[in-house]
Amino acid sequence: QVQLVESGGGSVQAGGSLKLSCAGSGRSFSGCGMGWFRQAPGKERELVSDISSDGTTSYTESVKGRFTISRDNAKATLYLQMNSLKTEDTAVYYCAACRRRIPAKTQADFSYSGQGTEVTVSS
Repeated sequence: QVQLVESGGGSVQAGGSLKLSCAGSGRSFSGCGMGWFRQAPGKERELVSDISSDGTTSYTESVKGRFTISRDNAKATLYLQMNSLKTEDTAVYYCAACRRRIPAKTQADFSYSGQGTEVTVSS
């Protein structure tokens, strides 16, 4: 059974940093595109960043220069380093694996997703 388990969320003040992790199991993800989504209260879920199997990355405009996506295929783990956090980054963050469409837009464009980890940024 394929599982994606996120961790690393929490509460932080604006300007601070957090590093999210997503541990995968149940299959190999080394050949898969993977990504991070987030859903803020009252808003639609949005793709924050994704990374191809060859390491090519993309970011939504609002996080460019602040967030860095990376992956460790040996550990089957996806990361999201979030720096210079803003209150508007407050959301539940979800990882997703095995992108089925490029460019991906919604979580339905990935075969698997996790349960999410909450990030709260206070002013």
